[in-house]
Amino acid sequence: MKRNEFIVLLAEDNTTDVLIMREALLNTEREVILHVVSDGDAACAFLQQSGSFAGAPRPDLIFLDLNMPRKNGIEVLEHAKTDPALCGIPVIMLTTSRAEEDVARAYAAHANCYLRKPADFSDFAALIRQVTHFWLFQASMVRN
Repeated sequence: MKRNEFIVLLAEDNTTDVLIMREALLNTEREVILHVVSDGDAACAFLQQSGSFAGAPRPDLIFLDLNMPRKNGIEVLEHAKTDPALCGIPVIMLTTSRAEEDVARAYAAHANCYLRKPADFSDFAALIRQVTHFWLFQASMVRN
């Protein structure tokens, strides 16, 4: 049986960015359930459904900040993309970094997209809505 809700994992240590993400996903055409972790270790535990995340749902889409405590976004991305149970989940890198080496590292680790966070609240929220809409309604996905 297919589930109707769309599960999103956000790995982000900036509380303002988390609030923007929550706001952006409030009025979507389908139910979006946002799970938030604030560091790379917690993101890996969530994805592995281990420790305090035992029983966590498998996300349909992952947003990763590049610079997080413990493990950075690239390390979490590498973890997800090398695990056969996780490698099909789209991963969006969401960061303030404009460094070309960060972009190259993300794509080398098989990120599906690398987005720079806009400084403006409404632009950031609009970007999140556009990306989520794409994965919800345009992209064909394998859902767990």
